[in-house]
Amino acid sequence: MGVKGVFITFEGSEGSGKSTQIELVCKYLKQKKKPILFAREPGGVKISEKIRSILLDVKNKNMNSECETLLYMAARAQLVEEVIAPALKKGKIVLCDRFLDSTVAYQGYGNGIDIRAIKDIGKFSTQRLTPEMTIFFDIDAKKGLSRIKGRTKDRIERRAISYHNKVRKGYREIARREPGRVKLIDANRTKEEIFSIVQKHIDRLLK
Repeated sequence: MGVKGVFITFEGSEGSGKSTQIELVCKYLKQKKKPILFAREPGGVKISEKIRSILLDVKNKNMNSECETLLYMAARAQLVEEVIAPALKKGKIVLCDRFLDSTVAYQGYGNGIDIRAIKDIGKFSTQRLTPEMTIFFDIDAKKGLSRIKGRTKDRIERRAISYHNKVRKGYREIARREPGRVKLIDANRTKEEIFSIVQKHIDRLLK
């Protein structure tokens, strides 16, 4: 795929402040008159949004880990085809809330699905698309979950703390293995302090 744009993804477990930081990045890049496109996972296009509602529905208690993994991949494949790939070809900066690292962390480290299998299916479903940079907001699982206490939790958020600890460990392992791409940021600071660090990473990449 002929890529002209820049692909940046944002990762983190529940309550890490990821969404707040993405909003600040979008605002910052718009002020700088940069051509941006925001996408989120799972979802972003009609088919993927339908898959999202299946994935996050608390009634789907019997969904097994293999089915869950493949549904995330299917939603991703459609989003890449319809939105991400065309935007990159047009030279846009694509900011995506979650991508393949989420599946590695949540379904791989969290659910025990073979990580090599996830990466192989990932190449197929993403048209071998890899982010230039991934910003990972790291927070203690218990603290992160306490931040989202006021809202109705989805099927994934309702899982045991032991699961969420595995997800965090997975993310940290991804960051350790790919320090060039993945920027680990301590999410215990104020949102202003965090954004200051994020901004420096973004500016360095887009220079």
